[in-house]
Amino acid sequence: MQTNLPDGIRVLFVAGFGPVVADRAKSDKLYRKVLALPLRHEEGYEGYWHSQCMEGVKHFALWPLDKAALSCFGESAWPAHLPVPQAWLELDVEDIASATRILEQNGYALLTRLKEEPWGQTVTRFLSPEGMLMALTHTPFLREAASAEETA
Repeated sequence: MQTNLPDGIRVLFVAGFGPVVADRAKSDKLYRKVLALPLRHEEGYEGYWHSQCMEGVKHFALWPLDKAALSCFGESAWPAHLPVPQAWLELDVEDIASATRILEQNGYALLTRLKEEPWGQTVTRFLSPEGMLMALTHTPFLREAASAEETA
């Protein structure tokens, strides 16, 4: 349920989200090959890969940088040697252990590896080629909510 001010804008859903790509080869490797997202290409739009067949956003949040740093590194300061992320994206996966191994096998430097969060989520975090804070997750409470909606 959305609680906007009377004169506010009523947002219905997240209509789109994705990284702004600077290095097409690195981004192509992560999103199309390693994560195997169902992306397609349109003639005349070179480099623009997209999908309208993925499930919607289950959780949207404004995540303060100090809290993201705490989640990744155990302290509230983001390390100076890493790019400061401008966005975050979590993808819930079928098998978090296998997905984590695949990231490692493909050379991604993990910020967290199969970390159990207090709210029951298991998360593996890394930075995308664009500097976005990414995570592959197993989130039982979001899966339970989806199952409940399907049976209702």
